[in-house]
Amino acid sequence: MKTIAYYVSDYGYGHASRSIAIIRKLLNHAEINIILCHSFAISFIKASLNSTRITYRNIRTDIGYFLKKDSLHPDKDLLLKEYKSFVQDWDKYIKEEREFLTVNCVELVISDISPLPFYAAEGLGIPSVGISNFTWFTAYQGLIDDSELLTFKEAYQKMTHFYSLATSQEQWDIKTSVYGFYSREVDLKEVKRIKELVNPHGNKRIVFLGLGMKIDVGTLNKLPIWDSPNCVFLVSSNVHVDRPNIFPIPSDYLESQNYIAASDLVISKAGWGMIGEALSADVPLLILNRPSMKEDQNTTNYLNQRNLCETIEWNDFLNYKVDTSKIKSNNKEKVNSNDQAEKIAADLLEIIQLE
Repeated sequence: MKTIAYYVSDYGYGHASRSIAIIRKLLNHAEINIILCHSFAISFIKASLNSTRITYRNIRTDIGYFLKKDSLHPDKDLLLKEYKSFVQDWDKYIKEEREFLTVNCVELVISDISPLPFYAAEGLGIPSVGISNFTWFTAYQGLIDDSELLTFKEAYQKMTHFYSLATSQEQWDIKTSVYGFYSREVDLKEVKRIKELVNPHGNKRIVFLGLGMKIDVGTLNKLPIWDSPNCVFLVSSNVHVDRPNIFPIPSDYLESQNYIAASDLVISKAGWGMIGEALSADVPLLILNRPSMKEDQNTTNYLNQRNLCETIEWNDFLNYKVDTSKIKSNNKEKVNSNDQAEKIAADLLEIIQLE
């Protein structure tokens, strides 16, 4: 048996969802055990994977973003405060990770995309792979002064491999492989059931509105979008707007990619995981533009260059209604996504000589 330590970012559900897609492929190989290092969405991951070959280590892996109240935009002051608090104990973290990797005889470290394990892995001679469309070092550039970010920069420089996902602008002087979008696999029977549930007569357009599970927008209830004619809406379970044309995803429902695949339009911030799920299912995208977020801009530029989305500014979205006559497939350039998770898993196994 080979043991993999798999670190997942604690920011939101997107990193967890795309990590689940990879881990499911890895578990198809009977010689693999995985230790999942994560905290925020650990219950969701446990329920999704349900395997005896995974153990869980509840640990804070990074800090993510902090948003201004009732906004999609970052709170720079709070982010700097939390970042400084996180890195002040960095030497202690390195020691703890070194001990963890040693005691558990870990043979491969994978991270999407916590900087936490890379120092320890390098010191022990364990191969390590960062999988992401960004790193927290580059994501924080422009939000935190570069001189403050050296801890994260130096950590990512310790990776032995970087698996660069679609939209990435990362430039690291290490072995890099490039992959496209991917998502958890869709259940077509579930998609049919969802469509019949929310649009039984087939005379409405189904719109998925995904602002992210960590976003709390106080003006949601007043948005004109809910009054869009001939539309029904699918929303996250944390969206508390009570209207007959709004259908929240049940809080205990694990495979949200099925709801996205059931939609005629996805409106979302530029989260990689949700975009991957929409593109995999060939659902048109309307992206909420956030110029202050470097990661978002990389993603939006990538999609626009390939005619894979339309964009809308937040202030325009506050007055937006869906025009169903304009809903059309934006996927002019077909995205090769179905085999990407499989390819990533195969390449990971090759590192530890399992194919």
